[in-house]
Amino acid sequence: MSSALEATVYQRLREHLSYLELTAAAEHLGAELDRAQREKASATQILERLLDIEVQATRARRLRGRLRFARYPVHKTLADFDFDFQPSLDRAVMSELSTLRFVEEKRNVLLLGPPGVGKTHLATALGIAATEAGYRTYFVSAADLVANLQSAHLEGTANYKMRTYTGPSVLVIDELGYLPLDQTSANWIFQIVSRRYERGSIVLTSNRGFADWGQVFADQVVAGAIVDRLLHNATVLNVRGHSYRTRHYVDAQGKGR
Repeated sequence: MSSALEATVYQRLREHLSYLELTAAAEHLGAELDRAQREKASATQILERLLDIEVQATRARRLRGRLRFARYPVHKTLADFDFDFQPSLDRAVMSELSTLRFVEEKRNVLLLGPPGVGKTHLATALGIAATEAGYRTYFVSAADLVANLQSAHLEGTANYKMRTYTGPSVLVIDELGYLPLDQTSANWIFQIVSRRYERGSIVLTSNRGFADWGQVFADQVVAGAIVDRLLHNATVLNVRGHSYRTRHYVDAQGKGR
Protein backbone atom coordinates (compact mmCIF):
# COMPACT_ATOMS: atom_id res chain seq x y z
CA MET A 1 0.00 0.00 0.00
CA SER A 2 1.40 3.39 -0.99
CA SER A 3 2.14 6.04 1.61
CA ALA A 4 -0.55 8.30 0.17
CA LEU A 5 -3.15 5.55 0.33
CA GLU A 6 -2.11 4.65 3.87
CA ALA A 7 -2.51 8.27 4.92
CA THR A 8 -5.96 8.40 3.33
CA VAL A 9 -7.07 5.18 5.06
CA TYR A 10 -5.67 6.41 8.38
CA GLN A 11 -7.56 9.70 8.05
CA ARG A 12 -10.79 7.91 7.17
CA LEU A 13 -10.39 5.62 10.18
CA ARG A 14 -9.97 8.63 12.46
CA GLU A 15 -13.01 10.29 10.92
CA HIS A 16 -15.11 7.14 11.36
CA LEU A 17 -14.05 6.75 14.99
CA SER A 18 -14.73 10.41 15.72
CA TYR A 19 -18.13 10.29 13.99
CA LEU A 20 -19.06 7.29 16.16
CA GLU A 21 -17.85 9.33 19.17
CA LEU A 22 -15.12 6.81 19.92
CA THR A 23 -12.84 9.70 20.77
CA ALA A 24 -10.36 7.80 22.95
CA ALA A 25 -9.82 5.20 20.24
CA ALA A 26 -9.41 7.96 17.64
CA GLU A 27 -6.77 9.69 19.77
CA HIS A 28 -4.77 6.47 20.19
CA LEU A 29 -5.18 5.23 16.61
CA GLY A 30 -1.78 6.36 15.38
CA ALA A 31 0.10 4.96 18.37
CA GLU A 32 -1.71 1.64 18.15
CA LEU A 33 -1.04 1.30 14.42
CA ASP A 34 2.66 2.00 14.98
CA ARG A 35 2.70 -0.57 17.79
CA ALA A 36 0.91 -3.10 15.59
CA GLN A 37 3.50 -2.61 12.85
CA ARG A 38 6.36 -3.20 15.30
CA GLU A 39 4.71 -6.27 16.83
CA LYS A 40 3.22 -7.52 13.57
CA ALA A 41 -0.19 -7.59 15.22
CA SER A 42 -3.28 -8.75 13.35
CA ALA A 43 -6.22 -6.54 12.46
CA THR A 44 -8.22 -8.32 15.18
CA GLN A 45 -5.61 -7.46 17.80
CA ILE A 46 -5.54 -3.81 16.71
CA LEU A 47 -9.33 -3.60 16.91
CA GLU A 48 -9.39 -5.25 20.36
CA ARG A 49 -6.82 -2.79 21.71
CA LEU A 50 -8.64 0.24 20.34
CA LEU A 51 -11.97 -0.96 21.71
CA ASP A 52 -10.37 -1.68 25.09
CA ILE A 53 -9.03 1.87 25.20
CA GLU A 54 -12.51 3.20 24.42
CA VAL A 55 -14.17 0.97 27.03
CA GLN A 56 -11.74 2.08 29.74
CA ALA A 57 -12.26 5.74 28.83
CA THR A 58 -16.07 5.28 28.90
CA ARG A 59 -15.92 3.58 32.30
CA ALA A 60 -13.78 6.39 33.71
CA ARG A 61 -16.11 9.03 32.26
CA ARG A 62 -19.20 7.35 33.69
CA LEU A 63 -17.52 7.00 37.09
CA ARG A 64 -16.70 10.71 37.12
CA GLY A 65 -20.33 11.43 36.32
CA ARG A 66 -21.59 9.19 39.13
CA LEU A 67 -19.19 10.80 41.59
CA ARG A 68 -20.31 14.30 40.57
CA PHE A 69 -23.94 13.28 41.06
CA ALA A 70 -23.19 11.67 44.45
CA ARG A 71 -21.68 14.88 45.89
CA TYR A 72 -19.24 13.37 48.38
CA PRO A 73 -17.54 16.28 50.18
CA VAL A 74 -14.19 14.44 50.22
CA HIS A 75 -12.79 11.30 48.63
CA LYS A 76 -12.29 8.64 51.29
CA THR A 77 -11.50 4.94 50.93
CA LEU A 78 -11.45 2.01 53.34
CA ALA A 79 -7.73 1.63 52.60
CA ASP A 80 -7.20 5.14 54.07
CA PHE A 81 -8.92 4.25 57.35
CA ASP A 82 -6.65 3.68 60.37
CA PHE A 83 -8.18 0.52 61.82
CA ASP A 84 -5.36 0.26 64.38
CA PHE A 85 -6.53 3.52 65.94
CA GLN A 86 -10.04 2.07 66.43
CA PRO A 87 -9.37 -1.50 67.65
CA SER A 88 -12.98 -1.91 68.82
CA LEU A 89 -14.19 -1.80 65.22
CA ASP A 90 -15.04 -5.27 63.92
CA ARG A 91 -12.74 -5.73 60.92
CA ALA A 92 -14.54 -8.89 59.83
CA VAL A 93 -17.80 -6.94 59.51
CA MET A 94 -16.06 -4.15 57.59
CA SER A 95 -14.46 -6.73 55.30
CA GLU A 96 -17.89 -8.18 54.57
CA LEU A 97 -19.33 -4.73 53.90
CA SER A 98 -16.48 -3.99 51.49
CA THR A 99 -17.78 -6.78 49.23
CA LEU A 100 -20.83 -4.52 48.67
CA ARG A 101 -23.15 -7.46 49.20
CA PHE A 102 -25.19 -5.14 51.38
CA VAL A 103 -26.11 -3.12 48.28
CA GLU A 104 -27.42 -6.17 46.43
CA GLU A 105 -29.31 -7.27 49.54
CA LYS A 106 -30.70 -3.73 50.00
CA ARG A 107 -29.32 -3.86 53.53
CA ASN A 108 -28.77 -0.74 55.62
CA VAL A 109 -25.50 0.11 57.36
CA LEU A 110 -25.84 2.10 60.58
CA LEU A 111 -22.68 3.62 62.08
CA LEU A 112 -23.13 4.86 65.63
CA GLY A 113 -20.63 6.52 67.94
CA PRO A 114 -19.30 9.79 69.36
CA PRO A 115 -17.95 12.57 67.14
CA GLY A 116 -14.55 12.19 65.50
CA VAL A 117 -14.22 8.39 65.54
CA GLY A 118 -14.40 7.93 61.77
CA LYS A 119 -18.08 7.25 61.09
CA THR A 120 -18.28 9.70 58.18
CA HIS A 121 -15.03 8.34 56.73
CA LEU A 122 -16.41 4.79 56.75
CA ALA A 123 -19.80 5.81 55.37
CA THR A 124 -18.19 7.86 52.60
CA ALA A 125 -15.75 5.07 51.77
CA LEU A 126 -18.56 2.52 51.44
CA GLY A 127 -20.53 4.91 49.25
CA ILE A 128 -17.58 5.66 47.00
CA ALA A 129 -16.75 1.94 46.73
CA ALA A 130 -20.33 1.32 45.58
CA THR A 131 -20.03 4.20 43.11
CA GLU A 132 -16.82 2.77 41.68
CA ALA A 133 -18.54 -0.60 41.33
CA GLY A 134 -21.16 0.98 39.07
CA TYR A 135 -23.97 1.76 41.53
CA ARG A 136 -25.65 5.14 41.73
CA THR A 137 -25.17 6.68 45.16
CA TYR A 138 -25.84 10.00 46.89
CA PHE A 139 -24.37 11.72 49.97
CA VAL A 140 -26.26 14.22 52.11
CA SER A 141 -26.19 15.38 55.71
CA ALA A 142 -29.39 14.87 57.69
CA ALA A 143 -29.71 18.64 58.16
CA ASP A 144 -29.36 19.35 54.43
CA LEU A 145 -31.77 16.56 53.53
CA VAL A 146 -34.64 17.96 55.59
CA ALA A 147 -33.83 21.55 54.58
CA ASN A 148 -33.80 20.65 50.88
CA LEU A 149 -37.08 18.74 51.08
CA GLN A 150 -38.79 21.49 53.05
CA SER A 151 -37.61 24.09 50.55
CA ALA A 152 -38.83 21.92 47.66
CA HIS A 153 -42.16 21.47 49.44
CA LEU A 154 -42.65 25.24 49.64
CA GLU A 155 -41.83 25.47 45.92
CA GLY A 156 -44.21 22.64 45.06
CA THR A 157 -41.43 20.33 43.85
CA ALA A 158 -41.11 17.97 46.83
CA ASN A 159 -42.08 14.85 44.85
CA TYR A 160 -39.45 15.63 42.24
CA LYS A 161 -36.78 16.33 44.89
CA MET A 162 -37.69 13.14 46.72
CA ARG A 163 -36.39 11.15 43.73
CA THR A 164 -32.90 12.47 44.45
CA TYR A 165 -32.95 10.53 47.71
CA THR A 166 -35.07 7.52 46.74
CA GLY A 167 -33.56 6.76 43.32
CA PRO A 168 -29.93 5.84 44.09
CA SER A 169 -28.98 2.31 45.10
CA VAL A 170 -27.18 3.73 48.15
CA LEU A 171 -28.14 6.85 50.09
CA VAL A 172 -25.55 8.06 52.61
CA ILE A 173 -27.13 10.18 55.36
CA ASP A 174 -24.52 11.79 57.58
CA GLU A 175 -24.74 13.26 61.09
CA LEU A 176 -28.25 12.32 62.15
CA GLY A 177 -28.73 13.37 65.75
CA TYR A 178 -26.33 16.30 65.99
CA LEU A 179 -29.27 18.70 65.82
CA PRO A 180 -32.80 18.07 67.15
CA LEU A 181 -35.46 17.79 64.44
CA ASP A 182 -38.92 19.28 64.63
CA GLN A 183 -41.99 17.30 63.65
CA THR A 184 -41.87 18.41 60.01
CA SER A 185 -38.21 17.44 59.68
CA ALA A 186 -38.88 14.10 61.36
CA ASN A 187 -41.63 13.48 58.85
CA TRP A 188 -39.25 14.03 55.92
CA ILE A 189 -36.76 11.54 57.38
CA PHE A 190 -39.60 9.06 57.92
CA GLN A 191 -40.75 9.44 54.32
CA ILE A 192 -37.25 8.81 52.94
CA VAL A 193 -36.72 5.76 55.13
CA SER A 194 -40.18 4.40 54.30
CA ARG A 195 -39.83 4.88 50.55
CA ARG A 196 -36.42 3.22 50.52
CA TYR A 197 -37.52 0.38 52.80
CA GLU A 198 -36.47 -2.90 51.14
CA ARG A 199 -35.86 -0.99 47.89
CA GLY A 200 -32.39 0.45 48.47
CA SER A 201 -29.61 0.73 51.04
CA ILE A 202 -29.15 3.55 53.52
CA VAL A 203 -25.72 4.13 55.05
CA LEU A 204 -26.33 6.35 58.06
CA THR A 205 -24.11 7.90 60.72
CA SER A 206 -25.32 9.12 64.09
CA ASN A 207 -23.76 10.24 67.35
CA ARG A 208 -26.82 9.01 69.26
CA GLY A 209 -27.87 5.52 70.26
CA PHE A 210 -31.30 4.28 69.19
CA ALA A 211 -32.65 4.79 72.71
CA ASP A 212 -32.04 8.55 72.31
CA TRP A 213 -33.72 8.92 68.93
CA GLY A 214 -36.99 9.90 70.57
CA GLN A 215 -35.21 13.05 71.75
CA VAL A 216 -33.69 13.63 68.30
CA PHE A 217 -37.08 13.48 66.58
CA ALA A 218 -39.10 14.92 69.46
CA ASP A 219 -41.62 12.17 68.78
CA GLN A 220 -41.24 8.66 70.18
CA VAL A 221 -43.74 7.17 67.72
CA VAL A 222 -41.98 8.54 64.63
CA ALA A 223 -38.58 7.64 66.07
CA GLY A 224 -39.77 4.09 66.71
CA ALA A 225 -41.14 3.74 63.18
CA ILE A 226 -37.88 4.99 61.66
CA VAL A 227 -35.71 2.71 63.81
CA ASP A 228 -37.97 -0.27 63.08
CA ARG A 229 -37.58 0.14 59.30
CA LEU A 230 -33.87 0.88 59.43
CA LEU A 231 -33.07 -2.10 61.65
CA HIS A 232 -35.23 -4.64 59.84
CA ASN A 233 -32.41 -5.50 57.43
CA ALA A 234 -29.28 -3.79 58.70
CA THR A 235 -25.70 -4.08 59.85
CA VAL A 236 -25.07 -1.96 62.94
CA LEU A 237 -21.57 -0.86 63.87
CA ASN A 238 -20.83 0.87 67.15
CA VAL A 239 -17.64 2.83 66.55
CA ARG A 240 -15.98 3.55 69.87
CA GLY A 241 -12.61 5.03 70.61
CA HIS A 242 -10.61 8.22 70.52
CA SER A 243 -11.27 11.13 68.20
CA TYR A 244 -9.09 11.37 65.09
CA ARG A 245 -9.40 15.14 65.16
CA THR A 246 -8.17 15.28 68.76
CA ARG A 247 -5.25 13.01 67.86
CA HIS A 248 -4.32 15.22 64.90
CA TYR A 249 -4.46 18.30 67.13
CA VAL A 250 -2.25 16.68 69.77
CA ASP A 251 0.19 15.51 67.09
CA ALA A 252 0.33 19.00 65.59
CA GLN A 253 0.95 20.55 69.00
CA GLY A 254 3.76 18.07 69.65
CA LYS A 255 5.44 18.87 66.35
CA GLY A 256 5.24 22.58 67.09
CA ARG A 257 7.32 22.30 70.22
